[in-house]
Amino acid sequence: MSSTSELNDWDVQKLALAKEKMLKLHLRGRDITDGHVLAAMKEVPREEFVPKPLVHNSYGDHPLPLDSQATISQPYIVALMTQLAKPRDYHRALDIGTGSGYQAAILSELVNEVYSVEISADLASSAEERLSRLGYNNVRVKQGNGYQGWEEHAPYNLIIVAASPPKIPNVLVEQLAVGGRLIIPVGTAVQRLDVITKISETQITREPYCNVSFVRMIEDQ
Repeated sequence: MSSTSELNDWDVQKLALAKEKMLKLHLRGRDITDGHVLAAMKEVPREEFVPKPLVHNSYGDHPLPLDSQATISQPYIVALMTQLAKPRDYHRALDIGTGSGYQAAILSELVNEVYSVEISADLASSAEERLSRLGYNNVRVKQGNGYQGWEEHAPYNLIIVAASPPKIPNVLVEQLAVGGRLIIPVGTAVQRLDVITKISETQITREPYCNVSFVRMIEDQ
């Protein structure tokens, strides 16, 4: 059953208006200018990816809790990280921190293949079911520690990480294709969103973008 199947017509209309407000004020009204990213944010029903009690807050400009530890990032941050990754329709993407599957769904609209890793077995299972039910057939989900990426399907043209390690995991850089981009929050008390571009097999550039706040990434043991 979808999270919106019990909504009446008035609630559905209010969600549609809230989505338009999100697109106009919180995305276009800030610095989201990529037309393909904006189209994906419009197409994906965010209300399907939030807990049922919070459906009416689906398009608010803030994160929402999924469980005691995980959240679904605010729409602006999802759009920003996606835009910074510069997705193309022939790309293969790695999504670290599946959560409910919202970021994977956005990427599904923009690239050829999406591989998504979630450390919580319950979240991974529910996200896999949800993405399949909603028709995002180019997304694969597995339960695992995203700190190690997903080597089997590397290299990736882009990697988006929705958890913050204290330093950039070398293994994720290794799994980037040359020319690929890694979008990752880095830090502990203060986190910075970094854009890593792989120039060659031995060289990267690192561009700090803005301060952010994400759950801590569990390092590989």
